[in-house]
Amino acid sequence: MEKLKISQAIVVEGKYDKIKLSAVIDGMIICTNGFGIYKDKSIVELIRLYAKTSGIIVLTDSDSAGFQIRNHLKGLVPDGNIINLYIPEIFGKERRKNAPSKEGKLGVEGIDVGTLREIFERSGVLTAEDTGTETITAKDFYELGLSGRLYSSNLRRELCKTLGLPVNMTSKALADYVSRTCGKQKFLQLVEEITRKLSCK
Repeated sequence: MEKLKISQAIVVEGKYDKIKLSAVIDGMIICTNGFGIYKDKSIVELIRLYAKTSGIIVLTDSDSAGFQIRNHLKGLVPDGNIINLYIPEIFGKERRKNAPSKEGKLGVEGIDVGTLREIFERSGVLTAEDTGTETITAKDFYELGLSGRLYSSNLRRELCKTLGLPVNMTSKALADYVSRTCGKQKFLQLVEEITRKLSCK
């Protein structure tokens, strides 16, 4: 199967993530070496360079360490062009490891190639043209009950599950993601369906 051509540099955590992603992607892949990003100035400068030119795509694991690295990267390039993609929460163990990770979730290296390919295909990064989708705001989230209500976390969790996203995403990260990938009409329809489903339980 032909590899996907990506113009942005893709930032992953480790070398095994890079090896797995190289089977799917034709493009620049940068490893943070896990928390090595906190000490390695050369990696930081490389990421900053790409963030300010072609842009970067961040694809870290869906565990707490992955989110910590993702947030650190955001602080390193506050003015850069960053796109966050997420792997679904799948529990299991990578083949090369003796035991599952601390949180029991598969990382980028453990996700099958088809799922990785699908993440990029549905993200919108393969199309150069502007889709003209309307941004989904914090106000939209509040009005739809996705924030500021007692049941908001349950609603966000179900939305994440429906979209194949990690359930511990922040409201802002989720809003950014759906703005870029869903468009407002599809998003409103999804929330309506999920709200109806939850009210029937």
